[in-house]
Amino acid sequence: MIDPRILREAPDRVRAAQTRRGLSADVVDAAVAADERRRATIAEFERLRAEQKSLGKQIPKAQGDEKQELLARTKTLSGEVKAAEAAQSEAEAAYRDLVMSIPNVASEDAPAGGEDDFVVLEHVGEPRQFDFEPRDHVELGRMLGAIDIDRGAKVSGARFYYLTGVGADLELALVNLAMEQARSAGFTPVIPPALVRPRAMDGTGFLGQAADDVYRIEGEELYLVGTSEVPLAAYHSDEILDGSSLPRRYAAFSPCYRKEAGSYGKDTTGIIRVHWFDKVEMFSYTTVEESYAEHQRLLAWEKEFLTKLGLAFRVIDVAAGDLGLSAERKFDCEAWIPTQGKYRELTSTSNCTDFQARRLDIRGRFPEGTRHLATLNGTLCAMTRTIVALLETHQQADGSVVVPEALRPHLQGREVLEPVAK
Repeated sequence: MIDPRILREAPDRVRAAQTRRGLSADVVDAAVAADERRRATIAEFERLRAEQKSLGKQIPKAQGDEKQELLARTKTLSGEVKAAEAAQSEAEAAYRDLVMSIPNVASEDAPAGGEDDFVVLEHVGEPRQFDFEPRDHVELGRMLGAIDIDRGAKVSGARFYYLTGVGADLELALVNLAMEQARSAGFTPVIPPALVRPRAMDGTGFLGQAADDVYRIEGEELYLVGTSEVPLAAYHSDEILDGSSLPRRYAAFSPCYRKEAGSYGKDTTGIIRVHWFDKVEMFSYTTVEESYAEHQRLLAWEKEFLTKLGLAFRVIDVAAGDLGLSAERKFDCEAWIPTQGKYRELTSTSNCTDFQARRLDIRGRFPEGTRHLATLNGTLCAMTRTIVALLETHQQADGSVVVPEALRPHLQGREVLEPVAK
């Protein structure tokens, strides 16, 4: 949730951020009014409780009519206190519901607008020019014996797949390369749970605007995560971390599950948009002040990884209207997909400032006291899309695929993946 002080002291800043996201600012006005009601009910409750305590001290000293009057007032006051307490609780709940529905205050540096209003920050590498007609990853996957979409659909339905043979080897190689890089950068490797309680999902903002994309286990208070950002953010929930231990960095390997709600008709073939995929995710805890520099570091590590794979990609500054509920700013790395003739998202990194930490009550202890921390996330490698980009970019005319040098030690030294079928 946003810092209540910003809402109280700079509501115009929050209104402007809502407008940049393409959202109504009415919720800000409602939250400001609810905050005023909440504070008024707190003041009234505290006034009545103070009077109640004062009477409690006066009654033992009073006698006769005065004592009877005080007793009568105490009886009346008891009901007033209960009513004031109920009013305070109701006002607090209404205020919290409104504040929880307000997204993080988008950075003024993030472009205004929606999905198509991003700004390209840089291009890295040049899209490959072919002297033959390139095959798409579906055909390459069939020829290499690497991807089996037909049996995935037979067993699990649309948007499922099997990785087989060199396909499975390729994913494991990518996992090892990604974890190797993260480990060398000071990240602690983690394999987190893929099922979490509602507090973790709501605390990270995934039961808000993204709720339709979340799988829930019916009959149990558990959700399948769409990213290991969720269990990593909740890892230190309700904890106070030593400020001298920051930044704390974790790199998690986990399966991810998404309904892909609203994607009807998009990427219906292949493994670009699927209901399940594996991912290596970076996650950082630091101070809000340091979070902006940490955000740039996460982006640099993503760029380093994609460069090792020999992919041409661009970096975009995501528009405010395309940010998730928790993100203050987000950068995407989009790789060139030859057969589609366009760039597609492979990785993203978001600065959530103290938004998630407030919802999950994650604080740091510093000489001047405790305060909420900042959380940041960054995809190092989303397996299926990375495999798509690798196969299509490094293919040869006969359907074989050249293995990037950085991956070879993790692929039994293989330099080329050879077709097993024509």
